[in-house]
Amino acid sequence: MTVKLYGLAQCSTCVKARVWLDEHGVAYHFQDYRAVPVAPDVLRHWAEVLGGWEKLVNRASMTWRNLDAACKNPTSGAQWLALIAQYPALIRRPVTIYPDHGVTVGFNEKRYAEKLGAV
Repeated sequence: MTVKLYGLAQCSTCVKARVWLDEHGVAYHFQDYRAVPVAPDVLRHWAEVLGGWEKLVNRASMTWRNLDAACKNPTSGAQWLALIAQYPALIRRPVTIYPDHGVTVGFNEKRYAEKLGAV
């Protein structure tokens, strides 16, 4: 059972998630999506599973707040993808892909324990 974890190597929330996985003996593969961008079809899938682009993108982040107002109203998947390609830090972190192919964003110890059978 291997979990796929996507985020930024220096992100404190991603570090917390990785420490939790290590402490609970959960095998995982981590991908820094600045170093290795996520494919557009994967991003589309995540947005669909999560319930929309708004669930995938962190609109409370400093990156979002610093965007020009004209960039903050994407109306299509292509526009969201272009925005994420230019600013990968907009993706909520971490994105976790579980062995059952479930997708979540953010780190929550209780959810990890429930999804991964760890305590």
